[in-house]
Amino acid sequence: MEAALLSGFIKTILPKLFSLVQEKYKLHKVLKGDIKFLEKELRMIAVTIDDQILLGREDHGALLSLSMEELRELAHQIEDCIDRFLYHVTREQQASLFRRTITSPKTLRSRQRLAAEVQLLRKIPEEAHQREKRYRVFAGLSSSRQAESSYCSSGSDPHTPKADLVGIDGPRDELVQQLTEEPEDLAKQLKVISIVGIHGSGKTVLAREVYESDVGRQFSLRAWISATGRGPREVLMEILRKFGRPVVDNFSVDQLTVDVREHLDKKRYFIVIDDMQTDQWSSIEAAFPQDNVVSSRVMVTTTIQSVANARSSSNGYVHRTKRLGDKDSEQLFVRKACPKKYLGYMQPESKEVLKKCDGQPLALVSMGQFLRKKGWPTGPNCEDVCRNLSHHLEQDETLERMRRVLLHSFSSLPGHGPKACLLYFGMFPCDHPIRRKRLMRRWLAEGFVETQPSSTENFNTLIDRNIIEPIGMCNNDQVKTCKTYGMMREFILLMSTSQDFITLFAGNKVEHKYVRRLSLHHNIATSGSCSSLDINLSLVRSLIVFGEAGKAILSFQKYQLLRVLDLEQCTDLEDEHLKDICNLLLLKYLSLGETVASIPKDIEKLKLLETLDLRRTKVKILPIEVLLLPCLLHLFGEFQLSDKVKITSEVQKFFLTEQSSLETLAGFVTDGCLGFPQIISHMKNLRKLKIWIERSEKNTNFTDLVNAIQKFIHDDKEESNDPRSLSLHFDACTENILSSLKAPSYLRSLKLKGKLLELPQFVISMRGLRELCLSSTKLTAGLLAALSVLKDLQHLKLIADELEDFIIEDKAFPGLLHLCFVLEGATLPTIEEGSLQKQEKLGKKLLRSIQIGQNYCCSTLLMKVKACLETVLLLQRQLRGKLWKLSPRQMEHYKRITFRY
Repeated sequence: MEAALLSGFIKTILPKLFSLVQEKYKLHKVLKGDIKFLEKELRMIAVTIDDQILLGREDHGALLSLSMEELRELAHQIEDCIDRFLYHVTREQQASLFRRTITSPKTLRSRQRLAAEVQLLRKIPEEAHQREKRYRVFAGLSSSRQAESSYCSSGSDPHTPKADLVGIDGPRDELVQQLTEEPEDLAKQLKVISIVGIHGSGKTVLAREVYESDVGRQFSLRAWISATGRGPREVLMEILRKFGRPVVDNFSVDQLTVDVREHLDKKRYFIVIDDMQTDQWSSIEAAFPQDNVVSSRVMVTTTIQSVANARSSSNGYVHRTKRLGDKDSEQLFVRKACPKKYLGYMQPESKEVLKKCDGQPLALVSMGQFLRKKGWPTGPNCEDVCRNLSHHLEQDETLERMRRVLLHSFSSLPGHGPKACLLYFGMFPCDHPIRRKRLMRRWLAEGFVETQPSSTENFNTLIDRNIIEPIGMCNNDQVKTCKTYGMMREFILLMSTSQDFITLFAGNKVEHKYVRRLSLHHNIATSGSCSSLDINLSLVRSLIVFGEAGKAILSFQKYQLLRVLDLEQCTDLEDEHLKDICNLLLLKYLSLGETVASIPKDIEKLKLLETLDLRRTKVKILPIEVLLLPCLLHLFGEFQLSDKVKITSEVQKFFLTEQSSLETLAGFVTDGCLGFPQIISHMKNLRKLKIWIERSEKNTNFTDLVNAIQKFIHDDKEESNDPRSLSLHFDACTENILSSLKAPSYLRSLKLKGKLLELPQFVISMRGLRELCLSSTKLTAGLLAALSVLKDLQHLKLIADELEDFIIEDKAFPGLLHLCFVLEGATLPTIEEGSLQKQEKLGKKLLRSIQIGQNYCCSTLLMKVKACLETVLLLQRQLRGKLWKLSPRQMEHYKRITFRY
């Protein structure tokens, strides 16, 4: 695990090291030779580590663990050396000719300093190799002992005592019903039932309960197979052994598949495969006859959502484990924590520990046993234990099983990228909702991933494996915000701090002098305490502040190598700090908060900046220098250019020569005057655009703006499918801008907010429109009817104070997957049979939900609708038959309804 992180980190700095030998840096030949030596050395180290991991020998005992520590320190020192040199080179490049002449001796010294540092770094691996040779015999002994238990078990234990089974009756009965229940058209076929959830959520225990039930015992052939640490071949061999069949060791997967299939043919079997991995089912699926006339069952437990979905895609069923409720959680915890002789006494407050356990059965049992050992209920209170939970998780043997489960979740992640991305969650406070896109942009700036698709892939991997959980969803059902659950967060903090990956302020104390990623939470760091801390801020790569930072932390002249600076929720940042921030020449990500009112022109120094987020600021006027940053990809806020800005020849040249990299501009305020409308036409890479349109007395001509929008939405002959997105906010006096836009047009996503009397023609004829959000005081029946013919539309959200009556007719909305209404009044469309075809097909598989505003008085009706809902038509009958009969006084209890398929 530690080795995988180190190997991945080394691979990220190798390209930076190699870049130093390029001619533009004008390094001495001897220095280039030393750099190439270090590059080859690090490359060999990474390859060796990867080979050890493949052999299952990642943990090498105390001696080699120390060697890993030395190698990590070497990699950090090399990165520091490279970044310091790049920082000074960047300063030299931005200096004027006069300053470069004056500072040329300093330039020479920076190259001499680099040469001296590289010479020292070259000696470190040579000395480490000599030391390893001297003590290799002891390392071998350590490795051989470790090899006996090289595999990190997931900690599954199906034989949980009955006393620990809390809240399991409902899920067990639901799954037992799946053993017998089946539609008529799929009668007598094999059914695959998947149980999916995080490690420690009770999947294995639940499967065992179903397996040992009366219905489960009725199958003529039964087998329980653990897939933990086994490949497809081993799983098939284990199935044959459980059925008493002879097993030939050298048989291939295909041969074993035939043997299992022949044995199961025409027999009614029930097989449980516990802890299924990603690549196993596709290899063994053929071993289970699909149509064996006797209604056989295969039950799979897994932590991976995509595995569960694929296994149960046709004739199957997916059960997602849920957290225990507050009452069941407390019952299980107290049962394990409190000796019987104290059961009659008043129990101490357990709110904090229950919050950490987050309703996960294994966590509740483990923490209960741990506190019982500590003398619950008369021993240390829960607050004290939770304050040092990471330490206990690392050291205490009572929490060993919990530790193994969390370690297995982490170590099973594929490669360095997802592991580093997961550890980065430790930068955020507990229970803090983390925006997906914000997180992925920071991963890119940190260098954990190289491209946006890689960032998305890593995020999806963490979601798919149930390691992080969604909180909020976007209109298109993409995750909007997420967080880590209780015990996993403690494990992330343990791993990230022990590996010097991040540093947190805790009790006004920082354990490490050399800090690379620094996170300050909720005013823990005050100006007085920070000033006394012995921290080398010049090496910090990432800084995030929640609350007050203090003068010492906000002394940005102390920083040199910052790449990520998130001050979005910093409460004591001032405009005067921005002058020093503009000297952070390696900065790639900058997010500012509500205490900032203006951006200085010196921001032009940040030539490497990729993301600038001003959404929480009070910035209304944007300096043109921001738009001229060559690496800027994403710009967020609500601003306009100054009236005094002149589109100079230099500005024109920048855009005409396509030097702008800007992909996201969300967004700007315009009245059609000179400024943004004239510039965005030349932003060739622009993919997301957000505009607030305002009418002013100075200008009533929006021709330039219309032309700019028209160019952005134009559908060229190549029929590109890039993810273009447009959001327009307009007032009653500017809606004619929409009627001026013409076909052919293309967008992936469109949001219109303003007075909409009819659907603009360019929307009706638009190609590729998948997501549409319309917000208006009133949505007319004609407008809504026009929407129903959009064949590419998949996600539709309608927001209005008033919605006219209209009918969703037969075959309307042919491709729609999700439909959402946010209304002031309780008016919904009549849905005819045959409409919303794709939603009806999905109706049997997806849970429909109805969300009603606060203080809604008829919660029983809401639960009834959720429980019995199977199709859109049934939902319509429930609503029209029940909801609309509330009295006027009851109707006042809710003002907004969100109706979502």
